[in-house]
Amino acid sequence: MKNTGTLKVSLPTEREIVMTRVFDAPRRLVFDALTKPELLRRWFGPRGWSLVVCEADLKVGGAWRWVLRGPDGRDMGMRGVYQEITPPEWLVSTESFDDYPGESLNTLILSEEDGKTTFTITVRYASQEIRDAVIKSGMEHGAAECYDKLAEMLA
Repeated sequence: MKNTGTLKVSLPTEREIVMTRVFDAPRRLVFDALTKPELLRRWFGPRGWSLVVCEADLKVGGAWRWVLRGPDGRDMGMRGVYQEITPPEWLVSTESFDDYPGESLNTLILSEEDGKTTFTITVRYASQEIRDAVIKSGMEHGAAECYDKLAEMLA
């Protein structure tokens, strides 16, 4: 897995990761693909993985829970709570993984121009150590592959 260059990743502060990608689709479609379980099941996860649990109560205070299953049968679970929702432009939620320490605060902004949507997500961790562990885990490559699959679905 590698980042094909379509996903830009930066580290603007010692606790944050910012990922940016442009999708050739209207903002409403991108927002729906990021929030509706029936669409998430079609693209979320690296190639060869499947989204076996996808639950989302899309309201402020509502919880979400996703579990990816790898080709080796290993599960990777994640969960969070929606903090702010302004469809189709803004979504803030917490995120934690079953097998990794800490919780992040994820702020997603979708902006549209000429039918293309710029996706920018800022992930803020409790410490630089946790952020650095996430970077070292290969997160960038997995995220890039996921968003490539999303772009294919939106096409």
